[in-house]
Amino acid sequence: MDKIRRLRLAKDAMDRDWADPGLDLDVVAAHAGYSRYHFLRAFKEAYGETPGQYLTHRRIERAEEMLRSANLTVTEICTLVGFSSLGTFSARFKARTGLTPSEYRTRHVGRGAALIPGCYAMLWAGGFNTATSKKRPAPAPAYGDEREQQPHDRRAEP
Repeated sequence: MDKIRRLRLAKDAMDRDWADPGLDLDVVAAHAGYSRYHFLRAFKEAYGETPGQYLTHRRIERAEEMLRSANLTVTEICTLVGFSSLGTFSARFKARTGLTPSEYRTRHVGRGAALIPGCYAMLWAGGFNTATSKKRPAPAPAYGDEREQQPHDRRAEP
């Protein structure tokens, strides 16, 4: 497989999984079949920016769309686009757009379609992973199912 094709596989993974906060350099480099350092150099040479810069740009673009069209808080949007820190999100957003997320929303809201209610946007995005949802055990058997699942004792039969 040629170099550009391998890099494209990794770039496609970033385009597809941009909201995943666990998407890091090692994961993306594995899609290309490269070590992290070789991948970093090859990606920058081919696309003119590092994989981290590319992923940040994708996330900021999605945040811009949400700020214009969804009735969500900046913190909710920060999490939905894959940032784990509101401070980092705000700083990167301002560096890219020249405005803070709140300033961007004030300036651009209402341009285009009506705001999507936050509950629909959250449902579309899969919501938040909370500590409760991660610790919730598998469903228990329904009432009465325990009796059916016990092994049958053949010694009691004639």
